[in-house]
Amino acid sequence: MTKASSEAKSAHVKEYLGTPTDLPAKAVKEVGIGLGDLLADTFALYIKTKNFHWHMSGRQFRDYHLLLDEQSDQIFAMTDPLAERARKIGETTLHSIGEISRRTKIADNDALYVTPEDMLAELREDNLALTTHMRKVHALCDEAGDIASASLLENWIDETERRTWFLFEATRPAFGKNS
Repeated sequence: MTKASSEAKSAHVKEYLGTPTDLPAKAVKEVGIGLGDLLADTFALYIKTKNFHWHMSGRQFRDYHLLLDEQSDQIFAMTDPLAERARKIGETTLHSIGEISRRTKIADNDALYVTPEDMLAELREDNLALTTHMRKVHALCDEAGDIASASLLENWIDETERRTWFLFEATRPAFGKNS
C-alpha cells in the first residue's frame, strides 16, 4: 500500500468511525493504542485462565476450578467496556484473533499438562503484569484528561489486584508442616 492510499484509508476510517471528542487527536491516538493493547492482554489472559480452569486437576480441583471460573468471568467482563471506550473517544479497536496475538504481552501456555501450582503461579504473574499495564494506560488517560477511561481502569486495577492476591495465597506453602 502506498503512503497516499494509506492516508486515504485512514481518512476514510476517521470519517466513518471517528466518534467526535473534545480530547486532542494525539491523546486519542495514544489512549486508543493503550486501550487496544490492554484489550489484547485481557483477551489473552481470559483464554489462559479458561484453559487452566478446563485442565485443572488434583486434590483441590473443585476449589481451583471454581476460583478460575470466577476469575475468567471477571476478566471477560472487562473486554466490551475496554473496546467501547476506544470507540467512544474516536479510535478503532481490535479486529481479529491475529491482532490480539500480535499485540498481547501475555504468553500462551500450550502445554498438555501443567501442575495446579504452576497454573496458579503463572496466572498470578500474568495478573500482576496486567495491573502494571493498566497503571501505564491509566497514566496516559490522566495525561490526556480522559477521566472516564481512567475511572474504569481504577476499578479493574482493584479487581486484578484481588485476583493476584487470591492466586498468591493459593500458591503459598502450608505453614506448620515440617517447618
